[in-house]
Amino acid sequence: MSAFRVRVHVRWSDVDVSGWIRWDAYTRFVELAETELFRASGFPYATLWQTLDIWLPRVQFHLDLRTPARMDEELETGIGVARIGRSSIEFAFTMHASGELRAEGSLTIVALSREGGKPIPVPERLKHALDAYRV
Repeated sequence: MSAFRVRVHVRWSDVDVSGWIRWDAYTRFVELAETELFRASGFPYATLWQTLDIWLPRVQFHLDLRTPARMDEELETGIGVARIGRSSIEFAFTMHASGELRAEGSLTIVALSREGGKPIPVPERLKHALDAYRV
């Protein structure tokens, strides 16, 4: 499904007393995959804002949990660009561990002007860089 993948082990801080991953820990894994996808596209978050003179806040996050991962399992997060609208970018993601689908969902971000904070068109340079990661 996904054009870009990141593998990370589920840590102690990601689980509850039962040893199962907490639902909110999945957001960290998605954020890690999103950050690394931008880095791979040539727009690391450390310089993205200044380079393109935009903000990219997250405006929608959808998560469907399937089966929980356990502490120390390697969780593979796959993420790709599902859609680029006028000012928004929607990512689709899946998470697998031990050969099973653990979660899937979507994340939407919006391009905002750094000066006025209003939605603006996604910069063409960014669109072209993300084309390699479309799903």
